[in-house]
Amino acid sequence: MASTVRRPSRVAKLPPRERILDAAEELFQSEGIQRVGVQAIAERAETTKMAIYRHFETKDALVAEWLRIVAADYQAAFDRVEAEYPGRPREQILAMARFIAEGLPAISHRGCPFINSIAELPDRSHPARQVIEKHKALQTRRLVGMCAEAGLPDPAQAAAEITFVLEGAQVSTQNGSIDRAGDRLMRIVAGIVDQHRSDLGASRASTD
Repeated sequence: MASTVRRPSRVAKLPPRERILDAAEELFQSEGIQRVGVQAIAERAETTKMAIYRHFETKDALVAEWLRIVAADYQAAFDRVEAEYPGRPREQILAMARFIAEGLPAISHRGCPFINSIAELPDRSHPARQVIEKHKALQTRRLVGMCAEAGLPDPAQAAAEITFVLEGAQVSTQNGSIDRAGDRLMRIVAGIVDQHRSDLGASRASTD
């Protein structure tokens, strides 16, 4: 649901439910979840509050569905790199890092939707928080799986280090504290993978 310059003409062609989600994304990203009311979303989507409630029982349900779509885009990136680099887990890990790195410019303007949403939704029972936590847990499992397939001696530790870097790069980009975050991200992730592989080689040599 990326924005385009010709948004009005594009939105006019969308079905009502997608129009609502598109409008919600625009407003939640630019103004925040709490500041945006259902009436504002209705006006942005060129529809009515009643129409929104026909598709989404509550505003919370709308927020959760928006984040579910964002999460699906991230999971699709895992699917793509696995298809592009079959049997090459190191390249898969680096491709995922590249996916994050290439998305950093957008984050510098609008922020990470997950980070922003967590900051606005402190209640962990909120349906949107549950979407985020489920997504993050799945993301971690998939990354651990890649590290295991790469033969790293401690896949969970390697995945944790990579996750710290990926998420740290997003936060640093959002607050403007680090320059060339994408380039630095790629070098650090490659270094983590190669260091863990070196540790494996050293471990094997010591047992010979």
